[in-house]
Amino acid sequence: MFTEHRKEIEWGGRPLIIETGKIARQADGAVMVTYGGTQVLCTAVAQKSPKPGIDFFPLTINYQEKTFAAGKIPGGFFKREGRPSEKETLTSRLIDRPLRPLFASGFRNETQVICTVMAHDLENDPDIVSLVGSSAALTISGIPFMGPIGAARVAYIEGDYVLNPLQDQMDVTDLDMVVAGTANAVNMVESEANELSEDIMLGAVMFAHQGFQPVIDAIVELAEVCAKEPWDIPEAPADEDTLLARVSAAAEAGLRDAYQETVKQARVEKIGAAKSAAMETFADDDDSIRERAKGMLKTVEKDIVRNAILDTKQRIDGRDLETVRPISSEVGILPRAHGSALFTRGETQAIVTATLGTGQDEQIIDALEGEYREHFLLHYNFPPYSVGEASFLRSPGRREIGHGKLAWRAIRALLPKKEDFPYTMRIVSEITESNGSSSMATVCGTSLSLMDAGVPLRRPCAGIAMGLIKEDERFAVLSDILGDEDHLGDMDFKVAGTEAGITALQMDIKITGITEEIMQVALGQAKGGRMHILGEMAAALTSGREEVSDFAPRITTFQIAKDKIREVIGTGGKVIREICDETGAKVDIEDDGTIKVSSVDNAAAEAAVNWIKGIVAEPEIGVIYTGKVVKVVDFGAFVNFMGSRDGLVHISELENRRVDKVTDVVNEGDQVKVKVLAVDDRGKVRLSMKVVNQETGQDLSEKKEEADSDV
Repeated sequence: MFTEHRKEIEWGGRPLIIETGKIARQADGAVMVTYGGTQVLCTAVAQKSPKPGIDFFPLTINYQEKTFAAGKIPGGFFKREGRPSEKETLTSRLIDRPLRPLFASGFRNETQVICTVMAHDLENDPDIVSLVGSSAALTISGIPFMGPIGAARVAYIEGDYVLNPLQDQMDVTDLDMVVAGTANAVNMVESEANELSEDIMLGAVMFAHQGFQPVIDAIVELAEVCAKEPWDIPEAPADEDTLLARVSAAAEAGLRDAYQETVKQARVEKIGAAKSAAMETFADDDDSIRERAKGMLKTVEKDIVRNAILDTKQRIDGRDLETVRPISSEVGILPRAHGSALFTRGETQAIVTATLGTGQDEQIIDALEGEYREHFLLHYNFPPYSVGEASFLRSPGRREIGHGKLAWRAIRALLPKKEDFPYTMRIVSEITESNGSSSMATVCGTSLSLMDAGVPLRRPCAGIAMGLIKEDERFAVLSDILGDEDHLGDMDFKVAGTEAGITALQMDIKITGITEEIMQVALGQAKGGRMHILGEMAAALTSGREEVSDFAPRITTFQIAKDKIREVIGTGGKVIREICDETGAKVDIEDDGTIKVSSVDNAAAEAAVNWIKGIVAEPEIGVIYTGKVVKVVDFGAFVNFMGSRDGLVHISELENRRVDKVTDVVNEGDQVKVKVLAVDDRGKVRLSMKVVNQETGQDLSEKKEEADSDV
C-alpha cells in the first residue's frame, strides 16, 4: 500500500511543493515538485547490483521537456519530441555536476535520474525545480546519496540580489547565476554576468547558499517520514590496506620519476611505463587481485601529485601555484575566414574562426517559452588528435555543448547591440591541442577572432581555469591548471571576464563542498591570471578592426512604412524574390518595416536598395523618372516607373504631334523617360513623354516656359 506525502514551503515569494507516493511508485524515489505554476516529475532508480568491470560511478541524468507542458504541439514532420535540445543537454549537465560527488565512495551500481517537465508557467525556469526534485528523489530512495542538496538562481538587479527571479526579471538583470550545494558548503556554480566584480560574484554565491537552506530542510523533513531503508554498501575487503601497500611499493618510485617530466606526452609515456612495470609484480596473483591492484594505481598517483603540490608549492610542470603557462596569440591566420585567431597557452591550443552572416542565418529555436532567434552562435569541437588519440568522430556530445555554452556566456555581454551591428555571428572553436582548460582557450580565441572580423566588442575577454588540492585543513589553489591537475584535483573553477569584471563563472568540485574562504582565494588568484592573459592577448589585437572583412557581407539598414511591406514582398513573395535574383543581394524585412540589404558586392547591395526605395517611394509631381512600357492600349501606354508603380501616358502625351497609333511611338518593353503630371485621389498617376527629351532626359516644358518669358 502506497502512502502519499506532501511538503510545502514558501520560497522566494512562491509556494514550493514536493509530493511523493502518488506517481511513478515503482521507481526507487519519485517526487513531483511544483514551484509557482511549473511542475517537474523527478525519478531516481539504481540497479540492485554493481556494474562489473568499471572503476567509475555510472550515473546518467536525463532532463526532458515535454511540449504539452506549455500547451504546444512539437514542430517538425513527426510531431513528437526528438533528440535532446541544447537546453535539455545543458540542464542535464547542470543537475549531474552537484549530485555526482555526493554518492558513496565505491558505489558502482548503474543509476539514472530522469526529470520530466510536466507544466511550465513561463515564469519559473524548470532547471531549478529539477535540481530540487532530483535531490529529493535521491534522498528518499535509499540509494547511497550523501545529500540532500539545494539549488537556487540569483539575479542582480539595480544593486540588489534577487532569489529565483521570474522570467521577465531576467531581461533586466546583470547576473544569471545558478548555485547548488549542501547545508554546509557550495559544490556547483554556473553563471553569466555583465562585467561584475569578484566581491559581487562571491556575494551572489553566498546569498544563494543561504537562500536554498529552507529547501534542504524541507527535503530532510520529507525524508524523515517516507525515505526507504538505506542500501548496504559493500565493505572494503579485509586485505585492502595490505594490497594498497603492495601497489604503493611497486609503483611509487616509477610514478614519482614520471611526474618529474614537464612535457605532457613524455610524461604520459613514463606514467604508462611505470604502471605497467608495477603490474608485472602481480603476475602471479589471480585476476581479481590484479584488477583491484590496477584500480589502486590511481590512488597512489593522486597521493604523489597532491602531496607534492601541498608540500613544495610546485606543480607537475615546475610552475608555482599562480604562474600562467606561456601564451601566444595570432590573428588573421586564415585568409578567407571573416575573422580568425590562433590562441596557444602551454600545450592547449585553439583555432577560432568568426563568420558574419545576415538575418537569414539566425538560428530559430523552438523552446517551451516560445520561438525565438539567436544571432550569436558558438560551436566548440574537440577532435581526438588534440590529445594524441585516434577514435571515431561523432556529433558533439554533452561536454562539447557545455564547453561551447560556457564560452558563449563569457562573450555575449560584450557584443554590440543588434541594431548597431546587424550581423549574425558564428564562432567555431577547433581545439588542436589540449592539456587543461580548452574552454577558456576558446574564450580568448573567440574574443580575438571577433575583433579580427571587425566586431566592435566592448572590451577584450579572457578566461582562466583554477584548480584545488585539499587535504584536511591544508589547501592549494592552482592557476591555469593542467589536465592531470584537473583529473587528480578537487575543483575545476573557470572564470572569464575583462579588465572591468567577470562575465562568466563555472565551478565543479569532486569533494562535498568548498568554503567561502577557498572561493575568495580562487577568485582573487583568477583575477591576477586573467589580467596577465589579457596583456598577452593585447600583443595581437586590442579592439575590433574598423572594417569587416572583404569577404563578409555589407549590410545596409533603412526603414520603410509598415503599409509598404506588402508591396516590397509582393504576392507570394514574387517581388522580393525578383529583387534578390536580379541583384544577387539578400533582403531581410522585419515586422516594424526595418529593411536589411546585404551583399559582398557593394554594387549589388546598392541596386537592391534603390529598387526597394523605388517601390516604396511616392511619385512626385513634376519629377522625371525612367521607366519601362509594360502594356500598350488604344488610348495610351502604361509605364512602370517606380518599382511596382505604374502610370498612364495618354496617347496625347506621347509626342508633340498627333499620334494615330500608340505602337507607332512605343511598344511593350521599351525604356522611356516620363514626367509625372498628376496623381489623383485614388493614387492613379498621369504621365507625359512629350515634355521630356527621350535622349537627354531634359524637361522640355521648362524650355518652353523660358522661351515664352523671353517673348
